[in-house]
Formats: sequence, structure tokens, C-alpha cells
Amino acid sequence: MNDQQLFNDRLAVLATMHQKEKVIAPLLEQELGIKVIVPQDFNTDIFGTFTREVKRPGTQIAAAKFKAEKALELTRENLAIASEGSFTPHPLVPYIYCNREIVVLLDKINNLEIIGEEISTDTNFNHQIITNLDEAYIFAKKVGFPEHGLVVWFENLENRCNEIIKGITKEIDLITSVNFALHNSPNSQVNIETDMRAMYNPTRMKNIAKATHNLLNKISSCCPKCNIPGFEITEIIQGLPCEFCQIPTTLPLTAIYQCKKCGFNQEKLFPNGMEFANPAQCMYCNP
Repeated sequence: MNDQQLFNDRLAVLATMHQKEKVIAPLLEQELGIKVIVPQDFNTDIFGTFTREVKRPGTQIAAAKFKAEKALELTRENLAIASEGSFTPHPLVPYIYCNREIVVLLDKINNLEIIGEEISTDTNFNHQIITNLDEAYIFAKKVGFPEHGLVVWFENLENRCNEIIKGITKEIDLITSVNFALHNSPNSQVNIETDMRAMYNPTRMKNIAKATHNLLNKISSCCPKCNIPGFEITEIIQGLPCEFCQIPTTLPLTAIYQCKKCGFNQEKLFPNGMEFANPAQCMYCNP
């Protein structure tokens, strides 16, 4: 059994309200032979917002799965896709932010859960406190406005809440929003940040597409024992020997693949196609 046999001519619901179908649907429809639909009036903001009005329930993967399950519940279908993004300091370079995108596929008929992922430093994620319109213009230019949308917000002490203006993509709206916020902010300070919702952020859309490609790669990787898609790497073992001194390095030596369906696992040597590490990456040859 292959992915075409499992998914061909099936209907899949995509749990989004931010136009992610523009990049996800064409890829899945072409490669899997499915038809992707978006549920009407589906509110994904209940699972968390980038502007912090609603806290995300649990982990990033849990939030994506919540979306997919809710879409299945509403439509009574059996195949769902959902994605979730996050922006955090890079695990190896903490002073650089990275964008982690995941795309989850849930198949209730075949009891499958497959997750695609992309971690990228290609992001315009940014924020700043400004005190005048000129500073807003400088920030906007730096983050790719107007192709990338902006958010302006300030603390309303009288109502004890944040006043938030989202989806700013026109110069006149930027001027109006910043002037309104400056006029109403008690300390004449306003927060301006990138709108990280997918439909207002082309850079993020590219990373969602890459995560979808990763999902498709995992779907095309079938278990050698039961032939079910999703045979993927669950562990990387370091120790690739240095080409010069043969001492193990921190580079991958072995990848462990495992099937979520039947539990079969398999070791594959040299997952990156290299049998030796460059001496420049050896802590002894290049301390």
C-alpha cells in the first residue's frame, strides 16, 4: 500500500482562517490526489494568537492537533490538516530568532498522525517601542512593509486592556493607527510589531510550504515491514569519525527510523551521505 492508495480521491479539511490553503492545498492535492477544503467560519484564534490575547493551549504540536480535531468534529470528515507556527530564539544561536512551522496530517480511517516540520532563520519577526511616526516608518521599512503586515498596540489603562490594531498593509492605515495609538497612549509610547499571521506574512508562508514538503517526504517514506507511510527519523546518534584522526565528532553517524503504526525500527548509517567528517568540524583537529 502506498500514499496514493491511502489518500487518492479523499476529501481533507484544512483547519485555517489565515489563507494557508494558498500554499498547503496545491502541494497536497498534486502529490496525494486529495481534495482540500477549508471549513466555513472556522475560528483558529481560539487556539492562540500571536498578539497574545489568547494563550496557546499546550505545545505547538498539541495546538495543531486541536485545530485538526476540531475541523473533523465540525465537518464530520475523517482526514484533516492543520499547521501551527512559533517564533523563538534559535537553539544553537540564541540571539537569532527562528520560525518553526509544523503541518499535521490526521487520518482517522488509517489511524495515522504524520507531522511535517521546518525550522528557519528566514523570518522578519520583530517588535519595537516607538514614540513618533518617523520611528514607525523606519521599523516598517526594515521588516518589509507593505508586503508584510504590521500590528500596532498600546496599553489602555482606563479599560485595563491592550488596544490592538492588526493587519496594517497600507501607508494611510499605518499613519492613522500610529497617530491614534500615540494620542491615546498614557505615556506616548506605542508598540509596533510584525503581523505574523500567515496571510500577512509572505516569508512565513514560504516556511509553511517547506513544512508541507517535509510532510510529503514523510508520507512517501513507508515502513519496510507494514508499508504504512510515516516511517521517519526518531533519533540521531552522533559520532561520525573525523577523516584525519578518526576520533568521533558531534556530526550524525546513525539515524534511527521508526514506524508509528507497527513499531518497527531500523538503523541507517551515514544519514547525511558522508562517511567521514571534515577535520574542520573535529574538536581535536580544530579545537
